[in-house]
Amino acid sequence: MTQTAAALSTDAKTAIAEALNQSVAETAVATMLAQNFHWNVTGMGFGPLHELFQQMYEDHFTAQDDLAERVRALDVHAEGTLAGMLERSKVKEHDGHATDKEMIKALLVAQETLAATLAGAGAIAADHGDTLTEDLCIARGQTHEKFAWFLRAHLS
Repeated sequence: MTQTAAALSTDAKTAIAEALNQSVAETAVATMLAQNFHWNVTGMGFGPLHELFQQMYEDHFTAQDDLAERVRALDVHAEGTLAGMLERSKVKEHDGHATDKEMIKALLVAQETLAATLAGAGAIAADHGDTLTEDLCIARGQTHEKFAWFLRAHLS
């Protein structure tokens, strides 16, 4: 049965929000990862990679807000500290000292991680009848899979 945020049980809201907060954390770390690499990429692929990394961090910045606002729509606290996000995230920081291929590989892992996390969050939402959150997770997961495809294409 499809339910709105207001109709969900407290347990359902908590489970969904936990999965969304995981997604927010990983998106935040991936945002900074892409921006860091945008600033520091060099080499023959500088132009297209600089542009791709910017597309990624701009997309991710907006996504953080969309995901966190859905947490709040569920009437649950949205994680908003960098320390909390870094602790929770499966996507890891990087100091930016890397070749262009190492940057691409790190961002590829981040995109694949985000796609998997969002697929899991969407499944939790679906289990509770929260199709609005499920839809958000599906759309975000598709975006991360598309970025992963772009990154893999650079490695071919």
